[in-house]
Amino acid sequence: MTDSARIDVTVHGRVQGVGFRMYAAEAARRLELTGWVANERAGNVRCVAEGPADALRRLLDAMRTGPMGAIVERLDETWQAPTGGFDRFEIRSGWHQGD
Repeated sequence: MTDSARIDVTVHGRVQGVGFRMYAAEAARRLELTGWVANERAGNVRCVAEGPADALRRLLDAMRTGPMGAIVERLDETWQAPTGGFDRFEIRSGWHQGD
């Protein structure tokens, strides 16, 4: 049995207009996670992902760095039990309020 979990993370800093959503989505897909990533009105990026806890920690590590041009100031993360409500990882356009 895998140690599955869900993270809800908001990435603060210069993270819009630098390809951060694509970067996060590529990392999540490579790690075989499900969920989504979207820009927020306040200039942050929000990501909700589910999968093995170790893979989620690696996604968080990738987001702490971000793509070239990003300046990540901090991550606000919440760990939760997975819901199993996603079948893939997607980039959501615009400002998304949640699942």
